[in-house]
Amino acid sequence: MVAQRLVEAMRDRDAAGEWRITVLAEEPRAPYDRVALTSYFSGRDPEDLALGTPELWADPLVRLVRGDAVTAIDREARTVTSTSGRVEHYDHLVLATGSKAAMPPIEGNDLPGVFVYRTVDDVAELRGWVEEQRERWSRPVRGAVIGGGLLGLEAAGALQALGAQSTVVQFGTHLMSAQIDLGGGEALRRLINSLGVGVRLNTATTRMRTNRRGTVGRLDFADGGRLDVDVVVVATGVTPRDELGRAAGLEVGPRGGVVVDDACRTADPFVSAAGEVACIQGACIGLVAPGYAMAEIVVDRLLGGAATFPGADTATKLKLSGVDVASFGDAFAVTPGALEIVWADPVGGVYKKLVLSDDARTLLGGVLVGDASAYASLRPMLGRELPGDPGQYLLPEGGGGGGATLELPDDAAVCSCNNVTAGTVRGAVTEHGCTDLGAVKACTRAGTSCGSCLPLVKKLVTAELEKSGITVSKALCEHFDLSRAQLYDAVRVTQLRSFTDVLARFGTRPGARGCDICKPVVASILSTTAPGHVLEGERATLQDTNDHVMANLQKDGSYSVVPRIAGGEVTPEGLLVIGQVAKDFGLYTKITGGQRIDMFGARIDQLPAIWKRLVDAGMESGHAYGKSLRTVKSCVGSTWCRFGVQDSVALAVQLELRYRGLRSPHKIKLGVSGCARECAEARGKDVGVIATDKGWNVYVGGNGGFTPRHAQLLAEDLDTETLVRTIDRFLMYYVRTADRLQRTAPWMEDVEGGLEGVRAVIMDDALGIAADLDAQMALHVDSYEDEWAATLADPEKLRRFASFVNAPATPDPSLAYVAERGQARPATAEEKNGYDDGRTGAVLVAGTTLEVRS
Repeated sequence: MVAQRLVEAMRDRDAAGEWRITVLAEEPRAPYDRVALTSYFSGRDPEDLALGTPELWADPLVRLVRGDAVTAIDREARTVTSTSGRVEHYDHLVLATGSKAAMPPIEGNDLPGVFVYRTVDDVAELRGWVEEQRERWSRPVRGAVIGGGLLGLEAAGALQALGAQSTVVQFGTHLMSAQIDLGGGEALRRLINSLGVGVRLNTATTRMRTNRRGTVGRLDFADGGRLDVDVVVVATGVTPRDELGRAAGLEVGPRGGVVVDDACRTADPFVSAAGEVACIQGACIGLVAPGYAMAEIVVDRLLGGAATFPGADTATKLKLSGVDVASFGDAFAVTPGALEIVWADPVGGVYKKLVLSDDARTLLGGVLVGDASAYASLRPMLGRELPGDPGQYLLPEGGGGGGATLELPDDAAVCSCNNVTAGTVRGAVTEHGCTDLGAVKACTRAGTSCGSCLPLVKKLVTAELEKSGITVSKALCEHFDLSRAQLYDAVRVTQLRSFTDVLARFGTRPGARGCDICKPVVASILSTTAPGHVLEGERATLQDTNDHVMANLQKDGSYSVVPRIAGGEVTPEGLLVIGQVAKDFGLYTKITGGQRIDMFGARIDQLPAIWKRLVDAGMESGHAYGKSLRTVKSCVGSTWCRFGVQDSVALAVQLELRYRGLRSPHKIKLGVSGCARECAEARGKDVGVIATDKGWNVYVGGNGGFTPRHAQLLAEDLDTETLVRTIDRFLMYYVRTADRLQRTAPWMEDVEGGLEGVRAVIMDDALGIAADLDAQMALHVDSYEDEWAATLADPEKLRRFASFVNAPATPDPSLAYVAERGQARPATAEEKNGYDDGRTGAVLVAGTTLEVRS
């Protein structure tokens, strides 16, 4: 990759044609994108990963020699000799040999079935082996990845993509320990588990044993444990390919790598080194962005410039589908006096941390797990003062939160891979006439490597276009030119029923596989246009983290269980069932703000058994995990309250049963109050209903959260039938036309005509779509089925509920609890591992099935 960048930079800048470049490549193919290796397992061909245009390699000043590795350097004669015996003379030699996968000295590491994860050939052999094993066995292929770093997790994702079970074996205390802290590591482990990937922490592999066929069949661990396997991927790091430099007498760093100065030159003025083979500023850097920077520096120096290495940007972002992780800057807060601001959402499975200077103003670093949407905006602000309250940058998008908006200075680095600043992106719009994201990418190269900066680039481009009075594209993502609303209508009209068909019909690129933006959006759209089970076939692969297991992931890796209690009305028998289930499984219970009971601390393997008990008792999913209707809150109404004027409970039950399971751009909450005293706080809901002497008033567009909004009056004194029809149309109009993760309050601000426009569409049928809205809501009501009841009846769907895919009967032993106020709560790190003064915490290890209430 670095060599390709060097060639590209040279041909861009060497207008006079001073340099003729020969690239001698060990592999039999042109340079390719190693960062995207994982995508090779999701249907892409090696050619899809190729770097450099055909025109670049056809340039008469460029010669690419494939499959002919250099074997020796003669610095005196200024020649290199290759495997084929070719001798090439040079005026200047650049070593860009990269690195190779490290292989720890574990007995059996050379057995058939043991792979590394470094090149296209590595992953091609891995894929061939897994496919061979799949044909051999009637059970799923059992895989293990040794190493829980960035590459190890991507390898685990690759095994999953091939249909194999996988377990990550990590020597350290948490995953990605070089990039994120312990808190982030715990959140990441839960996310990885939710994908069906097992994780073993604090585990040293001592031996790889053979099976009867002489291939790898088992891993032995230092703690006495073992793991049966069919394939092993070793991803424990890389070592620089510095053997040529060593043999040529060039200085090598204490941990390897050819030593270079800030100009990327060795002690030999005719030899430079760039990328992972270079030991620069005392270290070898295994990231692509610093390698690209070195390539640019070498070219600049060869053309007479004076560029120097500015230091490495070590920001990283995990590219495993379904897992959002990023770290940047001083993620471990080692800067003297550094302060940490941590925000966690146990329900949503999110952990975020900002590291700030001692005056809490300058951004020094951060860790984002579960929601890395702020990464692209925050990373360019490293070393700069954050305006306003730093905590606001950790708040989630949507739900009234919205997050803070940063106005990046022109010199802020937006794309570190290609060294593109915010000013350069703005200039592409204002000075070079670029009018869309694709044009800006082609003009600046921003987002053309790892792609993690694309959301920020898109935001900058949109802002500049709007300043210029140009209509801005509302495309959902790079895979769809349509906005969510346009895509919804397109899917509805064409009656497509699968993501693959939608992508093939409306996608921008043939063969693309979609992304974490468009997959959940299409899943949500299909749920209302072509109703089906959330875990049915391809739809299961499109869902967000919680929907994968139909439960909310918690801070300690367990899950919460929330049965539906429509309108907050529950019988004594229902309470006894919930209480007995909570007691039998040792679950922590809490009354929620939505008038139902949340049970915390369930292991993933316990979920089916818990739901079997609940479903048998007549209960059903409360959809607390989905972007869908959550609850309809109510007061006791006229039945019991002497001020009530209507039966608010009956209406709340009716509405909740009508809209249960309705997937939408964001969560939906309703409230029904029996009189103007508003005990149900209905005006703080997306739809609020308040009883009057003549019927019902309906309010829309309210929410709580970080930016509370009062709902606005839509209609007055409706009878019950008209009220329900009005809410039907409002919700379905919102579902059709809102943007992704947009709640009703901001949608009301964006939708054409605002409140008056919505009223005209719903009450007066101004667009002539009222009948369609009614019919679609009727389809939803008629096709509803309880997701958990359907899952319990399907053995294939139940297979995903296991703590460890290779040992489905084994519960997660890392879950630990202590008793507090008569219930179990997750143990702290000190309670698990012991205090600094030697005290040990009273910990209930072995899950929450131990009874803690005497």
